[in-house]
Amino acid sequence: MAHWIDDECISCGACAAECPVEAISEGEDKYVIDPDLCTDCGSCVEVCPTGAIHEPEE
Repeated sequence: MAHWIDDECISCGACAAECPVEAISEGEDKYVIDPDLCTDCGSCVEVCPTGAIHEPEE
């Protein structure tokens, strides 16, 4: 299961720039994570200024 981005996203792009596999892209209202590309490395979580990126739900 991949990380996910909630509605607190301010579309700053910090997460996309940090993602080593380019799994994050600009969506319609916020950035989105492609679950097929995400490796769950967590680098995006560390740079998100609003805490909008969450760990995979079990």
